[in-house]
Amino acid sequence: MRILGLDYGEKRIGAAICDELGLTAQGLSTIIRKTKKHDGEILERLIRDFNVEKIVIGYPLKLDGSEGIQCEKVNRFAALLEKTFGLPVIRWPKRLPTKKAKKILINPGIRGGKRKKWSINWRPVLFFKVIWILSLHH
Repeated sequence: MRILGLDYGEKRIGAAICDELGLTAQGLSTIIRKTKKHDGEILERLIRDFNVEKIVIGYPLKLDGSEGIQCEKVNRFAALLEKTFGLPVIRWPKRLPTKKAKKILINPGIRGGKRKKWSINWRPVLFFKVIWILSLHH
């Protein structure tokens, strides 16, 4: 089963896809958001090209586990995906905000523009691998 992992943001959507066996994940091109139509066309192409059967989207809970404004935005986006593509969309809790992930990237010695480019592609892959490993045990 091919699962598309999404890291939703107001300016960008990070994307990763698992292999057919669900053993590995690879980052896809980051979607630079422009319009709903533009974003939808790109997602439709990914879903079609990879024969996606399910979508997992990061659900940005606060550190205390409560929902915030970002959860509302993700819920609206997830509902739009379900309606548009007819696929199940699983909201998977995540508590590592982008700002904290960027701080983690400073340690490996990745600098400046390379760090920004790398972090955009890295986050959805790491997120996807974590949720996939956890789902194997549930």
